Amino acid sequence: MQTIAPTLTPEQILFFHINGFLSVPVPATTPEELEIMRLAYDRIFQERAGRAQGDQFDLGGTDEEGTEENLPQILNPAKYAPELKSGMFLNNLDAIVKQLLGSDASAGVAHAIYKPAGHGAATPWHQDEAYWNPDLQYKSVSIWMPLQEATAENGCLWFMPGSHEWEVLPHQSIGGDVRIHGLEMVDLTPIQNPVCCPLPPGGCTIHRNRTAHYAGPNTSSLPRRALILGAGLAAHPYPGKRSFPWNDIKRTPREERAAAART
Repeated sequence: MQTIAPTLTPEQILFFHINGFLSVPVPATTPEELEIMRLAYDRIFQERAGRAQGDQFDLGGTDEEGTEENLPQILNPAKYAPELKSGMFLNNLDAIVKQLLGSDASAGVAHAIYKPAGHGAATPWHQDEAYWNPDLQYKSVSIWMPLQEATAENGCLWFMPGSHEWEVLPHQSIGGDVRIHGLEMVDLTPIQNPVCCPLPPGGCTIHRNRTAHYAGPNTSSLPRRALILGAGLAAHPYPGKRSFPWNDIKRTPREERAAAART
């Protein structure tokens, strides 16, 4: 088992810059560290850690109390699981990011998404930047690392090659329901011949902030655990004016809990 970050080939680096994503199937850590991470991950999801602060919520549902969660998510999971604050996985993923974006980029744990066995919902096609501040221009990546094997059956990622060159396309809350935090692209016509990226435990994909991507539902008998890290260069003011009205009209229970926690 390799325990140091792989040196990306010139072909891999070129593929990333042309297509806006890269799959790296070499595990970023050891089976022993992965087991520690899985235990911590399962614990915080079982505890619904950070719910009162708005950090834990149902990304794919209305997030009302007493309802079954379709796509549980925890923001800043390392705040609730110190085991995720540092480790071999983080050092190695940071080294991979630097090979793609340069030495000024550094990786940090951003959020975690859990797809329950048998009924975990799909993560619809979207661009990450659609969630962010439209007043800024970004050069960033998301690193997606499964803590168990990721397959088409349990919800691995799919990417649309070249979509990192698109503008941010119109999005809406999933199903058009403004109570739902998760976003989806309104028009899927541009999605043609997407690429499926299954991974072993501890492998990763890296994608740019505008790269359109999707994860299917979990139809398997085991939960799908994914840890997502963010990395990038400093954001700059966006040259011109733009708005993301789909975020302005959201009215989610998560935002209400977060606002209440700040007062």
